[in-house]
Amino acid sequence: MIVLTQSLALEHAESWCHAWNLLDLDAVMDHYTDDVMFSSPTVVKRWGIATGWLQGKAKLRENFSIGMRAKDLRFELVDVLTGVNTMCVIYRRETGLLVSDLVELDSQMKGRRVVACYSSPR
Repeated sequence: MIVLTQSLALEHAESWCHAWNLLDLDAVMDHYTDDVMFSSPTVVKRWGIATGWLQGKAKLRENFSIGMRAKDLRFELVDVLTGVNTMCVIYRRETGLLVSDLVELDSQMKGRRVVACYSSPR
């Protein structure tokens, strides 16, 4: 169990957003465990997996490498919410969509289970 303070969660989320904005896939992947479980509407769209779940760092890396090809990719951190061994990172994409990633963390502050939710286009 980790003691997740607001400042620690904010620092972690800023590091993650910064890695995305630099298009640094290795730095992004450093935020996840090897056996990560990841759920997102992008999984359904890109891979045709109806459950929306990917398992393992290798598959997640492949998924994120596709995401990094987005034109003018940019993550703007909006807020970070904390829970018990979890944090919810709320950010805005370059498209204007609001996204929340609910991240269950291991003892090393790496995401082991992640659920991404997207707002609807306006």
